[in-house]
Amino acid sequence: MKFRTIIAAACTALAISIAGAALARDGEGQTVTKNFEAAIPNIPGRSPIAVEVDYAPGAASAPHTHAKSAFIYAYVISGSIESKVNDGETRIYRAGESWSEPPGATHSISRNASKTEPAKLLAVFVLDANDKALTTPIK
Repeated sequence: MKFRTIIAAACTALAISIAGAALARDGEGQTVTKNFEAAIPNIPGRSPIAVEVDYAPGAASAPHTHAKSAFIYAYVISGSIESKVNDGETRIYRAGESWSEPPGATHSISRNASKTEPAKLLAVFVLDANDKALTTPIK
């Protein structure tokens, strides 16, 4: 199965699923909600997990790393998100734009680019089924 098909299946399932309970609050004004999780039957040991990250105006995630096994596809649902991954450039992504992150990425900037409007991000992780922590704060 091609990775594109896996992402499409995860996004389709997300679109028809009902949002789950909030997973975490990582700083003031940010809420992470799990929307989808499943095993990939023909890729043993790998799982997609989709989460929505809601940012209040001006809110940000603490700098963090992602699971060593996690490939991430990020899609801005609404508003605009300022992001910096690894040594890449700092960039503002607007609704409808997306990016990917390699396994073990360091996400030093992830925040709502607006001080007045909320923003929402969909993050789809494809990772080893035994990886439980999607992110780890950088101290």
